[in-house]
Amino acid sequence: MEASFGFYPVNTRIMAMNIIDKIDQEQMRFDLPDFRPGDTVKVHIRIIEGSKERIQIFEGVVLKRKRGKMNATFTVRKISHGGVGVEKTFALHSPRVEKIEVVSLGKVRRSRLFYLRERRGKAARIKERGRI
Repeated sequence: MEASFGFYPVNTRIMAMNIIDKIDQEQMRFDLPDFRPGDTVKVHIRIIEGSKERIQIFEGVVLKRKRGKMNATFTVRKISHGGVGVEKTFALHSPRVEKIEVVSLGKVRRSRLFYLRERRGKAARIKERGRI
């Protein structure tokens, strides 16, 4: 329902968006390290199995990073046992992500590294950018 004060109508949707933005600000995380595509990271994920909870580490190369406020995501790719490539996309501000460790900094010239999907072994190497 819209109310009007003078000439300008007050939209209740705008008021609802302000509440959503406030909730988003409370759930945003500022303790995460700075990382870019090409970096090798360890993502500590909180996994709940029944009544038990444990931390699993997913280590791999960051293929892409989508920036934004609450909908920021990043994709990590690793080579699993048997040479099978596994990719996972994580929400940056998710409470399931316990912490992110940067293992090494990669020197790449593009922001989306999807060409690494077709490469194996030495062809999939990424140069070091420098020290952490």
